[in-house]
Order: sequence, then C-alpha cells, then structure tokens
Amino acid sequence: MAAQHPNKDLYTYDIIVIGAGHAGCEAAAAAARLGSRTLLLTMDMQKMAAMSCNPAVGGVAKGQIVREIDALGGRMGVITDRSTIQFRMLNRSKGAAMWSPRAQCDKELFSRLWRKELENENNLYIWQDAATDLVVDTEGGKPRVKGVKTRMGVEFRAEAIILTAGTFLTGLMHCGEQSAEGGRAADAASKGITESLVALGFEAGRMKTGTPARIDARSIDFSVMEEQAGDAEPSKFSFSVDTQAVKEQKPCYLVYTSVEVHDHLRTGFDRSPLFNGTIHGIGPRYCPSIEDKLRTFAEKEQHQLFLEPEGWDTNEYYINGFSSSLPQEIQLAALRKIRGLEGVHIYRPGYAIEYDYFPPTQLRHSLETKLVENLYFAGQVNGTTGYEEAAAQGLMAGINAHRKLQGSEPIVLKRDEAYIGVLIDDLVTKGVDEPYRMFTSRAEYRILLRQDNADLRLTPLGHEIGLVTEKNWANFVEKKSLVESLISFAHDHSVRISEIESVSKSKNLEAPTQGKKLYALIARNEFSFAELIEALPRVKKFIEANNITAEVIEQAEIQIKYRGYIEREKLLAEKLHRLENITIPEGFDFMQMNALTIEARQKLTKIRPQTIGQASRIPGVSPADINVLLIKFGR
Repeated sequence: MAAQHPNKDLYTYDIIVIGAGHAGCEAAAAAARLGSRTLLLTMDMQKMAAMSCNPAVGGVAKGQIVREIDALGGRMGVITDRSTIQFRMLNRSKGAAMWSPRAQCDKELFSRLWRKELENENNLYIWQDAATDLVVDTEGGKPRVKGVKTRMGVEFRAEAIILTAGTFLTGLMHCGEQSAEGGRAADAASKGITESLVALGFEAGRMKTGTPARIDARSIDFSVMEEQAGDAEPSKFSFSVDTQAVKEQKPCYLVYTSVEVHDHLRTGFDRSPLFNGTIHGIGPRYCPSIEDKLRTFAEKEQHQLFLEPEGWDTNEYYINGFSSSLPQEIQLAALRKIRGLEGVHIYRPGYAIEYDYFPPTQLRHSLETKLVENLYFAGQVNGTTGYEEAAAQGLMAGINAHRKLQGSEPIVLKRDEAYIGVLIDDLVTKGVDEPYRMFTSRAEYRILLRQDNADLRLTPLGHEIGLVTEKNWANFVEKKSLVESLISFAHDHSVRISEIESVSKSKNLEAPTQGKKLYALIARNEFSFAELIEALPRVKKFIEANNITAEVIEQAEIQIKYRGYIEREKLLAEKLHRLENITIPEGFDFMQMNALTIEARQKLTKIRPQTIGQASRIPGVSPADINVLLIKFGR
C-alpha cells in the first residue's frame, strides 16, 4: 500500500520524469526551466546521464543533433564542452553537410556536471527510487496519467509523466553462459512499468545492445599503436558564450584485429548467447558486436578498433569496435593476441543487454502516447540507440509535456528544420525493426541541416519557447547580423586583377582577365575565404574593424559556396510542406476507403497520421494511395 501524503508539496508535481539518463536529464531540465514543477525519479543519483557505453558525444549526424539540442536551449552541448578531453570535426575532407563534431569526454565529470546542473535548477526536484507502476485514470473516456508508484511504496502525483527508462525495463545482461538481471553493470533492472503499460493496451518488444571490455592503461603498450590526436584548432559543441574550446587534449589510439584474433573468437561461438538462442532481442545493425562482424564480414582479415580514454584521471580505456557477449575468458585471450595488448588487464568484460521497448508508432509527433493522455516516451524505450538520439527526444518531450499542461500547441520540428525532426518523424511514421541510429543519409535535406547553422535554424524557436537565455540570444543576434553583413560586403566588394594574381598563380590557376566580386571568388572551390582575407588587405581590414570571428567567416563562406544547392533544397522542402498542410481528421475511418489498398488501410489505421505528408512516409502506403487521400481531403 502506498505511503500517505502528509505534505502534499513533497508528493505532487506538474511533471514526473522516470529515469535520469540522457533523455531524462534533458526532459527534466527543459520542463523545469520552462516553469513546470518537475520531479526526476532515478535509481541512482550518482549516475545521472551516465555514459554507459562509449565516453564520447557526437559523431556523424549525432554531432548535428547535439548542436540542434544546444540551439534550442538544451544542455548536452554545454556539459560536453565542459568535460571534453579531445575534440575532432569528422569528415572535413567532404562537403559541409557532412561535417560532424565529436568529443571524447571525461565520463565521470560529464555525469557530475549534469547532476550539479539538475540539483541547482529551480522547479526541479530529485527522488532516488525505482518506478514500478503508473497511476492511470481509466474512468470517463480516454485513460490519463495521474502519477507513479515506487519500489519503496511512495506514490507521487502529476499531470504528465515522461518515461525515459533506457535499458532498465526488465533488463537482462549476458556474458557467455552467464546471465544476470540489470539495467547495466552493477545496476538493478526496473520491473513493473512494462507490465503496467501492456495492461493498458501498449505493444512491447525486446531489443538488445552491447558494450566492450574496459581495459587498464598500465597494461597497454601504446608505443606500437597509431596515435589519433584531436584537432589542432579544436572547436566546441555549444553556441553559448559560456563555454570554451578544450585547450589540452588526450589522444586516442588505433589498433587492429587479425586472423589469429578472429580464429580465437570463433572458438567461443557455440557459447555465445547471441548465436545459441539465449538472446531474443533485436540488436543494432550499425553498431554490431565483434561476433556479428566476424559472421557478416567473414572475408575480412582485420577490423579497426579505437582505444578511447575514459577521463583525465583514470587508467580506464574503452575499446570501440570490440563489443562482445562472448565468455570473458575468450574475450581476454583474443584481446591479448592484438598488437600492444599482449599483457592487457581488463577491468570488466564486455556484455550484451536485452531490454523492453515500445514500438514508437504508438506515439504522436509530440512524443505523447496515443493510448494514454499526458504520457510521453523518450529515448531507448522508443527503440533508439545512442546518447544523442535519446537526449533530443528527452528535450522535445520535456518541452511538449510542459506546453500541453499550459494549453499550448506542441512543438513538432519538420524534416527540413532539424535532424531531430527527421528522427521523431521516422520513429512515429515508420517505426523500428532494429535499434534506430541517426545517419546523414536519413535526411532528405542534408545541406539545409548542417551542424554549423543549427543556431540559425533553431535558436529563434528556442528563444520563443523560453529555453534560450537573453545572454545567448543577444550573442546569436550579433552573430547573425555579422554573417549577413559579411555576405553583403562580399557581394559589393570588387577585387582587382592585380590583387588576385598571386593567389591564382600559387594554385596554378589561369590569371583572371578582369576584376571579380569577392562573392564570386569565394563561390569557387579553388579559393577559401581565409586565403582571400590574407591576400586582400581591404578585406582583412573590414574583418578586423568589425571583430568578425572565424565562426562567422565559416558560416558566410558555406552560405556563399553552397547557395545553389541550398536554394534547390528549400524549393523541394516547400513542395513537402504542401502535403504537410493537408490534415487528416482525427479518428478518420481509413477502413471504409475501398480505393486504398488493404495494406495502406491497415497501416494508416495503426499509425494514424495527422497529415498527408506523414501518410506518404509510412512504409506500405504507395503514391497511388496518397493520390486517393489527396482526392478525399482536397488538393
């Protein structure tokens, strides 16, 4: 029986967030900052926003998501900057749409900074306990959440609940023939929530992820390994003026497996829970275990591994690329056959973990569930994988739960506005058949959704919502003005033939026959803005006189060089918006439309898209079906 409530304020909140992982922390921080009295329920206050897997933030497409979180006023970028031990901008050799920031972090510092952030947030309260059941009012129409019950018998009341339980829902860890209940190493699993939701009519499934062994730096011979340093001039994630780029950096190291390593790993395949039927959950295709790699790429004689430091003051290293659930003695013996790891000591072996998730087609684009009002899901419970994808969902769920209680419309980002919009739209309209990971290839409008312009795309919205501080808003307005001023200057400034001859010769280019506008020169791939600034004194004088930063110069250059592509994608996006503006009445009976294929009727009934645009992205709904809907609901 739940405890009595002698003090209503202690047990009554506007919003309860279940779980303090990356989704839960962003959700709680956003809801509280917007003004909702928020309770964050966590099983362990020492592990808020724990980096349960690799000690890094960002990467291809993931880095873009983190910059979007920051532009909207979320906290992941700021905390990453303050705990960075190495920074790299990936894909610099490719076009700007592919540039992706990534930072190695001190994982303990990252978690401590998040806890400090949350403990000092007005309107945010923390309670250490495990949620075991939801309190739902099922009388008088649609079910509606009313609160949460905990393992210790406490009952909290709230108008909205955000579930961000990650891998903890009925979590089961596997290493060889050994299995143990848990949400991650040394942490108990969460029981009761899945059963509560299934009883309400939710569909649940099982997914699987894994992590590699952690090893002791004192037992590694780094001298025979290839060092991978950070950028010579590192950048940072946050657009905020309150963080700085990392000054001192720690290197990572590259090593490789071999045929001998592979042969030894295969001796344990008959004891692998991945292959012998012990594991039933669906694993991530794009972050496979070493066993999966050997089975899928049997012809490869080596695989690249990255040794990543876990912090400034620890000897612990993470072996990126060696996730495994093989017996620990097989893992250790195989690692010792890798050059430089002959005498390696492991702190703990790798393991796989199975956990419950809820197919995200059961959600609205606001991340509110369709079955139960004011109940939101965010993070791995929606079938995603990755800190960044989870944090983005948490931020949007926190924003939308608060807005729902205030009677405001939800914030739903479009596919041409943000990778976050692509992520949520994919989840809700397409569902998942494996843990979802973001890639740049998932976005139709990659040139619009670059990491460098995340603030230009989303900071006005973040300020309007109330998450972007006035200090950061002023900084944004100034930057935007300087970018526009520099582009205007480039349009108007003429460059004489004599001024550009030396630069052309240094690049073995034909000397120009007439003067050019600075804009026209920057638009050419052969010239960079930085080179032209150094070669043209009048341009350099303008830059210095207006205190124009390298960030502003880069933004202006990208807009100039990619103008044609940007304009083309904007036109394509406008066509998409036409379909997004044609709404489908809520509760419409698709089964009565005999002109639709049976598959389309079934899929539309299950997912219940709100617009023709959303319907067009549902697998199984053909262009012919969309034409039928257009006729029905009007062009």
